[in-house]
Amino acid sequence: MKFAGLHLFVRDLGKSLAFYRQLGFSFPGHQEGDVFASAEAGPGVHIAFGTFQLTRGYDPGFREPRGGTPNCLQFEVASRAEVDGIHQRLTAAGYASHLAPHDAFWGARYAEVEDPDGNLVGFQSPVDPSKRSRPPGL
Repeated sequence: MKFAGLHLFVRDLGKSLAFYRQLGFSFPGHQEGDVFASAEAGPGVHIAFGTFQLTRGYDPGFREPRGGTPNCLQFEVASRAEVDGIHQRLTAAGYASHLAPHDAFWGARYAEVEDPDGNLVGFQSPVDPSKRSRPPGL
């Protein structure tokens, strides 16, 4: 078995693709009015987006989720400053911050933003062992 990718079910494909384009994804062949789009997320791995309308077409038992998910998509970026910059750029574009940039206990700079469907999207710098601390609450 090989992990092939992630499929997100979205309410508004255009809004979702606009968010993920700000993260550098491109969606070759996507046209306005499409109900599905996908992008390369790494060698042999893709991230795909399908509308609820499309999903109900092949899965009549599909139920629209209420609110966001407790899961989080994770992206590693090149530097601590890049975490801050991405968070600032996305929140300035109107996306909700879930977790402001901070020095996480595991030694990375970390932040989370909500995509248009309430999915959490996290950004993490490389770990700096000198920045590690005891996990909160332990």
